[in-house]
Amino acid sequence: MEYIYAAMLVHSAGNEITEESISDVLGSAGVEVDDSRVKALVAALEDVDIEEAIESGQMAQVASAPATETAEATEETAEEEEAEEEEAEEEKDEEAEEDAAEGLGALFQ
Repeated sequence: MEYIYAAMLVHSAGNEITEESISDVLGSAGVEVDDSRVKALVAALEDVDIEEAIESGQMAQVASAPATETAEATEETAEEEEAEEEEAEEEKDEEAEEDAAEGLGALFQ
């Protein structure tokens, strides 16, 4: 959404929405700029009357948010799977340590 917000900010300031202007706004806000997303946004907004889109409430539909959300969801899923694998590995290690401790305990009974 920050890409759309940047475009709206550039537009509301009365400036032309360009790759450079969007990148500048995002960079100033501390956002890591993805050049391909910037290009896609500028291309998507090329034939859009932004004032009309704002008035009709359809500005959110202009952006390629579904593709972005899908990529983010895929990344989150991969991170979750990695975390689950690490957790399972830790549990195995803990079980092995418990088994070893039980085995040592049997020596002293």
